[in-house]
Amino acid sequence: MATADLLDRCAFPDGELHLGVSGGTDSVAMALLARAAERPFTIWHVHHGVRLGADADAAFVEALAADWGVPFELRQLQLDPAPNFEARARTARYDAMPDGVCVAHTANDRAETVLLNLFRGAGLAGTAAQMRSAHRPILALTRVDTVAVCDDAGITPCEDETNEDTRNHRAAVRHRVLPEIARSLGRDPIPILNRHADLIADALELVEASAAELDPTDVEALRAAPRAVASEALRSWIRASANEPYPVDGATIDRVLEVVYGNHRAAETVGGHRVARSQGRLSISVASPDGQADT
Repeated sequence: MATADLLDRCAFPDGELHLGVSGGTDSVAMALLARAAERPFTIWHVHHGVRLGADADAAFVEALAADWGVPFELRQLQLDPAPNFEARARTARYDAMPDGVCVAHTANDRAETVLLNLFRGAGLAGTAAQMRSAHRPILALTRVDTVAVCDDAGITPCEDETNEDTRNHRAAVRHRVLPEIARSLGRDPIPILNRHADLIADALELVEASAAELDPTDVEALRAAPRAVASEALRSWIRASANEPYPVDGATIDRVLEVVYGNHRAAETVGGHRVARSQGRLSISVASPDGQADT
């Protein structure tokens, strides 16, 4: 499929665009599509300061911007490759780019997120995979489409070797789980998982509307609400209070509901936090370094 034929499936926001371009296939294709649409844009590249090939990636993206005659902004980070690096890098990356930045997630990325969140027990919000934190103009395209766009332009994007390392959960889903599903069922799971996410997102709107009217610290109100509504209210409250980048998993919500129902006095949650009940109210705080939640 020619690049021009894909433009109708893109959803670029109005005005001048800010494009987050890593140098990989998807982000380069997004920039090529914005260029084909004759949209003005600035290219933003975030250098995480960890990967050996990061300097080459930055140079590639800067050269691309120079060749096209578009503005280029480089942001340099210094991150410690310690546990939870992926989540910390994601947060730092978005913090380094402007509000309303466009990022190059595709239908494949959304399908991977659905499965990852399903197996994390992340509830409706997780399996809806709504990706609300930025503009995602090529979310209706597949990785096959983005490869074709780069091929049409005669551009060979950068390769991030960490995307091939199946010790990483997303890489394992991408290279092992999804291909095995396709082989076993004889059909492409990518559009199926995206349709599932759309259906869940519709249902989630109703649950979120009810959860927004619920005080997540009021034990009696939580007990009286449908479990799905109480769970969503708690999930949103805990995520915001703990500054958690990902949807809170189902096991955590189950533990907190045990506190709500009076079976325990407190429960550990995410990010080293603890939810406790006192006089009919819930509170959340950082757990003591040596303590377990009271039960």
